[in-house]
Amino acid sequence: QVQLVESGGRLVQTGDSLRLSCAASGRTFNADAMGWSRQTPGREREIVASINWSGSSTYYADSVKGRFTISRDNGKNTVYLQMNSLKPEDTAVYYCAAESGNAGLVYSSRNFDYWGQGTQVTVSS
Repeated sequence: QVQLVESGGRLVQTGDSLRLSCAASGRTFNADAMGWSRQTPGREREIVASINWSGSSTYYADSVKGRFTISRDNGKNTVYLQMNSLKPEDTAVYYCAAESGNAGLVYSSRNFDYWGQGTQVTVSS
């Protein structure tokens, strides 16, 4: 059974930092693009960041550029999202995801075909 399991979400204050982790099991995603998306109630799931198979290329949504950093450790089958200077508008459920068969970047949440269960990040003002 393929699983993506996120961890690290919690309640923080504006300006704080937080690191999310996503551990994959059941198959390796070392040759696939991975990323993070987020969703708030009533809104479409939006992509936050993606990373190519080797970690040499990354993509960020404009709303998080300069504040968030995505990285991966293929030896651990894990992807991370370092979030700095958090704002209340970053409050959402954050999902780890992967697009099998794509070694490059992902620019839309609709392209991901593997998803984690999500982890809640709440930023209080």
